Amino acid sequence: MAATIKDIREVTGLSLATISKYLNGGNLLPENKAKIEKAIDELHYEVNEMARGLVTSRSKVIGVVVFDIANVFTCTLLKYLGERFRSAGYAAMICDSQNNEQIEAENIRFLISKKVDGMIVIPVGLTAEFLNPALRAEIPVVLMDRSVDGSGVQCVKVDNRESSYRAVEMLYDYGHRKIAMIGSDIEVTGKEREQGCRQLLKDKKIEVPPEYMKIGRHSIEHGYKSMQELLKLEEPPTAIFMGNFEIILGAVMALNESSFQCPHDVSLIGFDDLIISNLSNPRITLVVQPLQDLAENAAKLLLGKMDKDRNSSDEEPEEDTQMPGDLILPARIVEGNSIARVE
Repeated sequence: MAATIKDIREVTGLSLATISKYLNGGNLLPENKAKIEKAIDELHYEVNEMARGLVTSRSKVIGVVVFDIANVFTCTLLKYLGERFRSAGYAAMICDSQNNEQIEAENIRFLISKKVDGMIVIPVGLTAEFLNPALRAEIPVVLMDRSVDGSGVQCVKVDNRESSYRAVEMLYDYGHRKIAMIGSDIEVTGKEREQGCRQLLKDKKIEVPPEYMKIGRHSIEHGYKSMQELLKLEEPPTAIFMGNFEIILGAVMALNESSFQCPHDVSLIGFDDLIISNLSNPRITLVVQPLQDLAENAAKLLLGKMDKDRNSSDEEPEEDTQMPGDLILPARIVEGNSIARVE
C-alpha cells in the first residue's frame, strides 16, 4: 500500500500543515525539512502531482510548440530545453506543428487545456492570432528563433540579417561577384536571411540576375533542385549562400552528383549548426547559431516570467506594462575550406 502524508506525520511527529507546506514548495526550518525528507525516503512516498496541481494551480509542465520536430535544429534545441526544465523541476510537453499554421493554433489550445504553466514556441505563423488564446489565459509565453509581429511576446533569437550580411560579405571579400542564394521565404528567419544577403549585394553594387536567387521552402528538395538549376546556367555563380541545414544537405547532394567541385568551381557558405561540417568534404564554412545559449536563455526568461506571475498573483497590477525587447544573441562564422579566392 502506498505511503500517505499521514504516514509521514507519524514518522516525523510534525503537523499535516507543516508537511503540506514542504510538499508545496514552502520554506521550513532546516531540521523539519530534514525530518520530512528522511521520512519520504524511508516510506518511498511519491508526490501526487495531480493533487498538488489542484492546490497550487501549477502543473509543473511547460508546453513546447515547434514548427517541425523532425528538424535537426529543433531536436537540438529540445535537448537543451529539456535539460534546463528538468533541472528546474518541470517536465516538457512537446507539440509538433508540422509547418502548418492550423495545427499550430490547435497545439496552443491543447496546451491551454492541459493547464501548462508556460509555453516556449518556435512559430510557424507570421501573425499573432494563434498566440491570443494563451495570452488571454495569462499563460507566460516566450518565442524562440522566430519573432511574431504584433504579438508583444519576447523572442530569443540570433540577428539573422546581420549574420547573413557578414556571410555574403565573406564571399565578396574573397573576390566573388557572381553570388547566388538558396533560401526560404515561408518563415521570419528565412526572410531575414534573404534580406541580409540582398542588402550586402546592394551595398556592394552587385547586379544579381533573378535566376541567382532561389527562394522557396526550406527543405532538402528545394536545396537539391535549386543547386541543379544554378549549375546548369550558362553563367553559373562562383559562390552560393545557403540558408539553412536542410537546404545545405540538398544542395551538397546535387553538387556531388555534378561535375562541379567545391571550392574550385563553386564556393559555398551556409547558415546553421556545425553538424553539417562533419558530413561534407571539403568542410563548409558556416554561420553557426549558439543553440545551447538560445535554449538556455529562452528557458531562463520563461521561468522568470512564471515566477513573477506566481509571486504577483495576489498583488495589484503594475502601471508600467511595457514589454521588454527581444533578446538577440550573436552568431559566429566558423571557417572551413569551401571558399576559394577569386583573383
